[in-house]
Amino acid sequence: MPQTDRILTTHVGSLPRPEQLLDLLNADDRGEDVDQQLLADTVRDAVRDQVRQQAEVGIDVVSDGEMSKIGYATYLRHRISGFEIGDAPRATPADLDKYPEYRDRLHASGDTVAYLRPICRAELAYVDRGPLQTDLENLAAALGEVQVTGGFMNAPSPGIVALFQPNEFYPDEDSYLTAIAETMKTEYDAIVAAGFALQIDAPDLGMGRHNKFKDLSDADFLKRAEVQVEVLNHALRDVPADQVRMHLCWGNYEGPHTFDVEVEKIADVVLSAKPSTLLCEAANPRHGHDWAGWAAAKIPDDKIFCPGVIDTTTNFVEHPGLVAERILRYADIVGRERVMAGTDCGFGTFAGWGGVVPELAWEKMRSLVRGAEIATEKLW
Repeated sequence: MPQTDRILTTHVGSLPRPEQLLDLLNADDRGEDVDQQLLADTVRDAVRDQVRQQAEVGIDVVSDGEMSKIGYATYLRHRISGFEIGDAPRATPADLDKYPEYRDRLHASGDTVAYLRPICRAELAYVDRGPLQTDLENLAAALGEVQVTGGFMNAPSPGIVALFQPNEFYPDEDSYLTAIAETMKTEYDAIVAAGFALQIDAPDLGMGRHNKFKDLSDADFLKRAEVQVEVLNHALRDVPADQVRMHLCWGNYEGPHTFDVEVEKIADVVLSAKPSTLLCEAANPRHGHDWAGWAAAKIPDDKIFCPGVIDTTTNFVEHPGLVAERILRYADIVGRERVMAGTDCGFGTFAGWGGVVPELAWEKMRSLVRGAEIATEKLW
């Protein structure tokens, strides 16, 4: 979506869920007896409200806030057969292993993600399109009530599905990734066919290095990343590149992040992915300097950059002037027509979990919009 006269604004996708919805989502995910009509109505109303608020703030390309999803990758067990809830080891990020005092404080405070652990124990198949169709209809209805530039919907990359849902069925990792990709193609194709931009959430290309693949060398990790991009591109074979955006992330948590793989090492692999728009962290203290790594990369002429100019782990509200400075750095790299302004990550990656309180999440988005206006004044 090249810009012609201004910097457009968007965000990574997830937004804080309302309390009533949170209670229903968590109970339903645990398998408790939930009034399904009440849940459906509450999700629909929340989507409408979230889209309205985004439009009122001034966000140009909006989402449904992932209101129906318990987590950005684990929600799939309600749509895809082959997953069972079970007990499997969870990889701890390498930076938390390195600093156990901080890790233990996080656990003691309860500021860690809690979710049921799906494990692949049978052949994967997309068996229930109902929730997907409802999501598409809810977003379409909400967009019909506002004036915005466009809408997008999130779906996880095959690599991040494999990270959160370990494999106990397929003979090897590559076979598992291929099965995930072919299954997720259903969701990818449907989102684009409905007229929305598809956002692929791909923290596996960043966070995967210090999480699932923390025991590999950089060279071996890059080989795994190349496979993950290859299967993603194959799953996207029937959708146009300019209808797809991809989010690169090193983990949406406050922490040392001292083991985050550098942009310079993964840029070529990341840029070989099909999506034309890349959303990347560019605001938090560990990745605010990444513009230099991207400036040194060989960026294809058809790529659009959407740097995160708002940090999603802190309740500091960025000054619009700082937001504008961050946008201008990326405009210097790829040109003003190939830059959007976004957030580092989502504000509600998992339902009920996030470091930024809802009222300040919206205040941060207002600063995002104002910063984009300042950048536009300087660029046009």
